[in-house]
Amino acid sequence: MTNVSEQDVRDGWSDQEVADAVRDNPVWYHTMQLRPGIVTDGWFDLTTIISRLPWPEVRGKRCLDIGTYDGQLAFELERRGASEVIATDVASHEDWDWPPAVRAGGVEYLRQIAGVKGHGFDVAARALGSSVRKREISVYDLSPATVGTFDVVVCGSLMLHLRDPLRALEAIRGVCEGMFMSCEQIDVALTAVHRRLPLTNMSGIHNVQWHVPNLAGHRALVRAAGFRIERVIRPYSIPFGTSHPPVHASARARALCRLVTKGWGVPHSALLARPA
Repeated sequence: MTNVSEQDVRDGWSDQEVADAVRDNPVWYHTMQLRPGIVTDGWFDLTTIISRLPWPEVRGKRCLDIGTYDGQLAFELERRGASEVIATDVASHEDWDWPPAVRAGGVEYLRQIAGVKGHGFDVAARALGSSVRKREISVYDLSPATVGTFDVVVCGSLMLHLRDPLRALEAIRGVCEGMFMSCEQIDVALTAVHRRLPLTNMSGIHNVQWHVPNLAGHRALVRAAGFRIERVIRPYSIPFGTSHPPVHASARARALCRLVTKGWGVPHSALLARPA
């Protein structure tokens, strides 16, 4: 695989070249339409819920998408009229917050199934003719000195993968001068039983999913990092995409998910906040 340069994006790509590149990318995280009739075979399908998220006004504003992976939220910011969009993510699979016991095996597994980190973003950006600029930087290292400041910041499905989500949110607070849209996975069992008490399910011993809070926990984390919440939406589920591995969930787990989110998939909470 080769990286896609800005010159490649400007030069354009035929539909057949796009289709070939989409097919050749080993794993797509996001389900996205890149051209008429050309849709990525993603693990997660945001297409039915992306319009329901609590988007702030982004037209003419400088925007940041954190933990972009294939770039769907970054490209949506651009589609909505942002004047500039920066998309950040870690540079390689080694840079995830791996638990020590699974680091070596986890990195090798992702190398085998996903290939080069960030290749999907490069393919999608070129296919869309996008002007979104990608920066390889950890959320922990965001600061006005490294990336500047932004009118709008969005972050989706990242906190569960971090050892220290509060530290990450404080770094986000440091570069956000306007609105912050936070969309994170939640634990539906904790949400159903504890509606007001902020709690989190810590499961980072055997995988790279460290913290999954309940609905109250997600909101408490954002407030603790120095934000004031201005808008929330009801919990929702991100449907599994066509390429996602089979999900073995009990009837109780599925019922709880539907009870809390009115759907089946990965349960999420989304909110809009600004620096307090």
